[in-house]
Amino acid sequence: PIIGYGVCKVLDSKHPDFKKDDLVWRVTKWEEYSIIKTDSLFKIDHTDVPLSYYTGLLGMPGMTAYAGFYEVGVPKKGDYVFISSAFGAVGQLVGQLAKLMGCYVVGSAGSKDKVEILKNKFGFDGAFNYKEEQDLDATLKRYFPEGIDIYFDDVGGDMLEAALLNMRRRGRIANLVNIIYKQIKVEAFTVYDYYHLYPKFLDTVLPYIREGKITYVEDIAEGLENGPAALEAMFQGRSAGKQVVILAHE
Repeated sequence: PIIGYGVCKVLDSKHPDFKKDDLVWRVTKWEEYSIIKTDSLFKIDHTDVPLSYYTGLLGMPGMTAYAGFYEVGVPKKGDYVFISSAFGAVGQLVGQLAKLMGCYVVGSAGSKDKVEILKNKFGFDGAFNYKEEQDLDATLKRYFPEGIDIYFDDVGGDMLEAALLNMRRRGRIANLVNIIYKQIKVEAFTVYDYYHLYPKFLDTVLPYIREGKITYVEDIAEGLENGPAALEAMFQGRSAGKQVVILAHE
């Protein structure tokens, strides 16, 4: 079966911590009804925000952004931050958290429209369409003449190679002569190691959402029958922001 992060309503429970009509999120199968275990099951206590946010902004992608930026990147005000795949479910939040901290932020995306949203909706200082750039090293030097402090790597490959050439001394990559010479901190991480910080994450991000300081773009498909098309669109880069499939409305 296909699985993904989903928001669910409890219909019946034998667990003391979860009762009928509770709203929860975790990895679930793509189906209308599921029997699920309570490990890694998060109860939703804040319903004044869209429930779909718990598949993205307030779920695993959001926690990935939070842990990668704050715990791995260890940002400081004034840092120069570069984010690849910046319009994705993780990247769009990383950029906004960086701006709220007072960093200079540039992101890459795969279309002109996405670039405009990064700059005009999310407040990035700069953004570029990597498909239109012939020399990524030169592109990054144009946006970061003094180098990059934090690179949030969502793609690897040529973009990572170009970013390595433009890292500042003691920069941080939340991913080898360049690493040694510039004393760059590269750290692989998995969000599962940081779920103990989920309450702290909510305390940080929820007020920003309520104050309108953080926004989030979702590409919503209605009905399980449209799930395959939504999945295909995501892998082909045609989805705009966090791809969500709604099976039923609360």
